Amino acid sequence: MAELVALFIQLYSMIILARVLMSWVQIDPSSPLARTLIDLTEPVLKPIRDLMPPAAGLDFSPIIAIILLQVLGQILVQMFA
Repeated sequence: MAELVALFIQLYSMIILARVLMSWVQIDPSSPLARTLIDLTEPVLKPIRDLMPPAAGLDFSPIIAIILLQVLGQILVQMFA
């Protein structure tokens, strides 16, 4: 079970990273890939963005989300191990 939790956390972190990279290369947000990435990540990123709006035009919500996911993942892995 611990391996499954760790795998899920790693996969979701990669999905967030893919969304960040997508924003750098200006992919059409209505494309199926872009819509999927947005739909998968927005439920986690939006609450963070609401608590901490972009500073100097930079959105730090993906970084915060990945850090929180890693911490949560470590806690859950230790619980299930």
